[in-house]
Amino acid sequence: MDTMKSDYLDEKLDQVRAADFLKYRSPDLPTWCPGCGYFGIMDAFYKSCRELELKSEEICMVSGIGCSGRTPIFVNSYGFHTLHGRSIPVATGLKLAREDLNVFAVAGDGDALGIGGGHLPHVARKNIDITFILFDNSIYGLTKGQSSSTTPYEMKTNSHPVGNPDTPLNPIRLALAYGASFVARGFAGDPEGMKEIIKQGTLHKGFSFIQMLTPCVTFDKTNKTWKNLKENVYELNVHTDKNDMETAMRAAENEPNGVGIFYQDTTRLSYQDTLRHLNS
Repeated sequence: MDTMKSDYLDEKLDQVRAADFLKYRSPDLPTWCPGCGYFGIMDAFYKSCRELELKSEEICMVSGIGCSGRTPIFVNSYGFHTLHGRSIPVATGLKLAREDLNVFAVAGDGDALGIGGGHLPHVARKNIDITFILFDNSIYGLTKGQSSSTTPYEMKTNSHPVGNPDTPLNPIRLALAYGASFVARGFAGDPEGMKEIIKQGTLHKGFSFIQMLTPCVTFDKTNKTWKNLKENVYELNVHTDKNDMETAMRAAENEPNGVGIFYQDTTRLSYQDTLRHLNS
């Protein structure tokens, strides 16, 4: 009888947890391609919200244009689907106006580091208290497979059929150089790992930059495929002291497939706290 009761309680607990998890999802079904890594990223996001016990009315998701631009539609919260490359400045203004909100900005590699690349240094140097998630599949997916800011050199794409002639940007190195106070990388095939990173980034007081490695199953059959990523992604080998810029920079250069937290400065004031300090 005790065993049956225990099994019944476990089943009910699982149902409660599932319902609690689903409350962060909107009723709109995702329109991403079957097999897209974005599903895993969002699964990690929903779980992180549940474990942090965030209220839906205290969350705002801000996106730009591209496949990641649809993200606010799939979250049961406030949301802005903004202009190409403009998720960061809109999220910045929102956080300054409504400090009580948990503000998340999302963008793809082309959106964030191409047309929107000029916004990253300023949100990082100001240390605005938002969490930015970069959906990095190294290609323009929504506009049909052109080379993006992180497309590998010589990779063949629809815009460069004989090979990409441009040197790709290194998102982690950029975030560190610009002064982001929290810099991390996750992998779309590891929802539990991403969940923990998103939780840490959300709790961090200041600008949190999170790069998510993810495949584009439709337009990239050779580079960031599920097979290649699963074979090459590993836990980051960095010094236990996260507030070590030299080690973080070295890891950003030498560990392109390492996932985890590269850098975190918990002593630096957020922009909002800096303003209060100056006015005191």
